[in-house]
Formats: sequence, structure tokens, C-alpha cells
Amino acid sequence: MVSMGKRKLSVATIKQSFCALRSFCRYLRQQGLLHSNPLTLLPTPKVPKTLPVWVHEKEMDQLIDDTDYGDDFVGIRDHLLIDMLYSTGMRRAEAAGLRSQDVDLDNNQLRVTGKGNKQRIIPFGPELHTLIINYVGARDAEVGGRTEMFFTNPEGEGLSPTKVTAIAHKYLEQLPHLARHGAHVLRHSFATNMLAEGADLMAVKELLGHASLDSTEVYTHLTPQELLQNYRKAHPRSGGGGDIK
Repeated sequence: MVSMGKRKLSVATIKQSFCALRSFCRYLRQQGLLHSNPLTLLPTPKVPKTLPVWVHEKEMDQLIDDTDYGDDFVGIRDHLLIDMLYSTGMRRAEAAGLRSQDVDLDNNQLRVTGKGNKQRIIPFGPELHTLIINYVGARDAEVGGRTEMFFTNPEGEGLSPTKVTAIAHKYLEQLPHLARHGAHVLRHSFATNMLAEGADLMAVKELLGHASLDSTEVYTHLTPQELLQNYRKAHPRSGGGGDIK
């Protein structure tokens, strides 16, 4: 651990190596090759928590509604993908794995398969409904019929998670202030903006497919301006009025 620290490896990398070695020692003990696990005496390296990178609601509206995606199949697909990732909070692998049969236009619902093959239902609104109809028509015309995978390339092949990230990166690059531009930024933005608008934490947890509430609580961060607005709204002696300094 000291050697890895001197090589300036990240705490996350050191922790991963530590946990792997501890698991190996546990296995050796189960096999009778060790009498005790020496790594249980050492504290697990703590990875510092960082705030997720996210896009404010107004900026997301502009990115989705005002960007020129183009009128061809790829543009229609990319427009829907960006909107769906933000409107549902899906992971990139979940979007890549979405099948045509998972999209229920009658009830405006998506059946999403997450980590551990756990399925959850995510609702969506009328705007996404319209984009889905437009995309399905363009996709079926492009590839010559209905496909098993929902999001495809022009040849009818399903998108990989890496391709989903590349598409998200292409459009999020229009926001140069972001530290990252991957698909997960849209998931972070979904959760942060929902909670900022007063959504129930447990409801957001279920929509995101988190196993633990701890994973969802990271999205309860607020900007200084939003903290001020919440304070003025809720505290009886806030006084109201004035601008943040």
C-alpha cells in the first residue's frame, strides 16, 4: 500500500488491490493454508467522496430542445437517446441493452434490466413518447423492419455501452464547463434535478435502481444559489429578498 501510494496511484486503485488481496487471504484460510487473515487487522483505504458532475435543468432543456441533431436516422436516434438518458436516469449499459419489447407505448413505461439482472419499471412523459414514435419509424425504415434491440446503428445492430457514452460525449461537449462528458452525467442530472424539485428520495432510489439509499443520497447536494432559495423558502426568519453575495 505504501509503495502504491509513492507511485501516486489513486486511492480507488489502492483500495481495489487491498480488497482483492484480502479476499485471496480469506480463500487461503478457507483452504487451510492460513490460520488467520492478516489483512483484517488493517483498515480499508477510504476513497474520498466527490460530488457528481451534473447539468442544471435549464441547460439540459436547451441541450435537448435547441440542439440541431439532424433529420436523418442517426440524428433522430441521438436526440432520443440523450433525452431518454436524462428523462429516465438509465445507465449506459441499460440503454444499450434495451429491447424493443421493453418499450410500452400504451402505458408510457420502460422495462429496464439493471445490475444483477434486476428489472424495474420507469415511466416517461408525452414528449419522450413522441420522440420514441418518430425514432421507431425512422429505425424500421432504415433497417428494413422491427429489430430486437431498441437502439441500433444503421445496419440494425445494437449499440454497445461504449457507443452510448460516445454519443453522450459528443453532445455534452457543447457544455465546456463540465469536468466530464460521459453518459453518467445525464444520470446524475436526472437524479439531482428531480431531488432539487422536491422528489421523494426513496422514489428516486427506485427509479435509479439503487440497492442502497446511500448511493442515492450523493445526489442531495445543492448549489449555493439553491441552498439560499431553500433557506428563504423554509426558514421562518430568513427575511427573504436580496441576492446571494
